[in-house]
Amino acid sequence: MFRYGQNDSNGERFWVTKVFSLQSIQPEAAHYNSTAYLKVQYSSSDSSSDLTLNKRKVILAITLPTTSIFILLIIVAILYPQRRRKYKENDEDSEFNQLLSGMPTRFSFEKLRECTEGFSKKLGGGGFGSVFERKLDGERVAVKRLEGARQGKKEFLAEVETIGSIEHINLIGFCAEKSHRLLVYEYMSRGSLDRWIYNHRSNTRFDWSTRCKIILHIAKGLCYLHEGCRREIAHLDIKPQKILLDGNFNAEVADFGLSKLIDRDQSKVMTMMRGTPGYLAPEWLTSQITEKVDVYSFGVVILEIISGRKCIDRSRPEEDVHIIYLLREKAQNNQWIDLIVDNNSDDSVSRQEEVIQMMKLAMWCLQNDSSHRPSMSMVIKVLEGAISVESHIIQSFLNANSIMSVQDNQYLYLVREASILSGPR
Repeated sequence: MFRYGQNDSNGERFWVTKVFSLQSIQPEAAHYNSTAYLKVQYSSSDSSSDLTLNKRKVILAITLPTTSIFILLIIVAILYPQRRRKYKENDEDSEFNQLLSGMPTRFSFEKLRECTEGFSKKLGGGGFGSVFERKLDGERVAVKRLEGARQGKKEFLAEVETIGSIEHINLIGFCAEKSHRLLVYEYMSRGSLDRWIYNHRSNTRFDWSTRCKIILHIAKGLCYLHEGCRREIAHLDIKPQKILLDGNFNAEVADFGLSKLIDRDQSKVMTMMRGTPGYLAPEWLTSQITEKVDVYSFGVVILEIISGRKCIDRSRPEEDVHIIYLLREKAQNNQWIDLIVDNNSDDSVSRQEEVIQMMKLAMWCLQNDSSHRPSMSMVIKVLEGAISVESHIIQSFLNANSIMSVQDNQYLYLVREASILSGPR
């Protein structure tokens, strides 16, 4: 391509064959005021490179701050819960320290784990924890370990507060270390009551006198909780699994994880349903309860001790599933003796009248209206022979339409979200 130059002083133009041919202009012509027009080919690759570079700069300008913020958020998300959990654990430890200030020995979790060999020898378990047996400093103990994030702390606090109120003589120590909640009790060699009353093997040691002794001890334990403490204590989960026996079949009410402390000036207390299906008093349907719910559960336990069967046994014919219905039927037909677990033994035959009186006591405890049930101090008087159960109380039980829906699985399914239901131990 040819271009031309122009000398503005005289309008003279000249051809330029090459861009750099301007260098051939002689120096003496430098005084000319000349203008040159050049056409230079523009490189597309250079343009693309500049554009790519600009894009990279923009991307980096956006990406670097965004990435930094994202990394910072991740760090905060990781560290904040840890710090919060640490502060929460410190607060909980402080709370426990205040509650447990008057309690016996405090053990480390590591010591209890070591003495139980990693919690290997399990005695039993329930909805909120497990019990392990081992030796601690040469003494046989039962270590109760509460488990479960939802209920563990609540049940531990309830049990600790209750134990603090009653000064539990069998409690040896405890552990409250971070998320670990454990209680150390004196070992009860006979285990829980359910192992004896549901065992249909012939056992001469578990005769009628032993059964009566156990019933009396349970009554005295509940009487102390209801009437002998500064604040009234409702156990709320009385059943054979919560009654422990020592080598001489002395019974002890245990496991206060569902218990509730009631002020003396309160006639009733409102709380969510708690306990075990089969032992729940009718008033649990209203969520307004008194210590009389324990009396109702005690009545069910009496029937289980007498009959040697569970209060709800779905393996039986439909009419015999609920032990309370069965008691009503047998009493109406004057077939009391049919309920006795060993009704053919000499011991039961000779004690028939005592057994019937015990069933009548159970009827008194199982009144639908809680105000018609006896106090536990009245129960003790009946057991000791000081008073007897009046006939109109028996008639009231026989004529009542029991509210059993509180025991049925269909109802429990509806209230499960607002309940604390205890499983087997």
